[in-house]
Amino acid sequence: MNCPKCSCSNFTKDGFANKRPRHRCKNCNYRYSVVQKSDVKSAETRRMALELYLEGMGFRAIGRVLKISYGTVYQWVKKWGEEATLVSSTQAVEVIELDELHTYIGSKKTTVGSG
Repeated sequence: MNCPKCSCSNFTKDGFANKRPRHRCKNCNYRYSVVQKSDVKSAETRRMALELYLEGMGFRAIGRVLKISYGTVYQWVKKWGEEATLVSSTQAVEVIELDELHTYIGSKKTTVGSG
């Protein structure tokens, strides 16, 4: 950890500020706080989380696999969803096929009740 002002590595402890240790450079007498480690995840991790979500994995499962909080995964997916633009088509639909649904409803033996 070097002084941000003069890049000297000769420093001494100088108390606390906002629960973070402060230091004083012996060379230039500049006081500075320790830079805390950032927990920002890489772009690759974010991309992998989105791919796993689109493949059908749940938020908690993605969090376990990538070793991050499921709440973080939820926030990422929510943000991507808000930023995504949906493809809109102005063309009219010519044919809609409902064969499977018609076959399923036609094969039911009862029309009312649970049994």
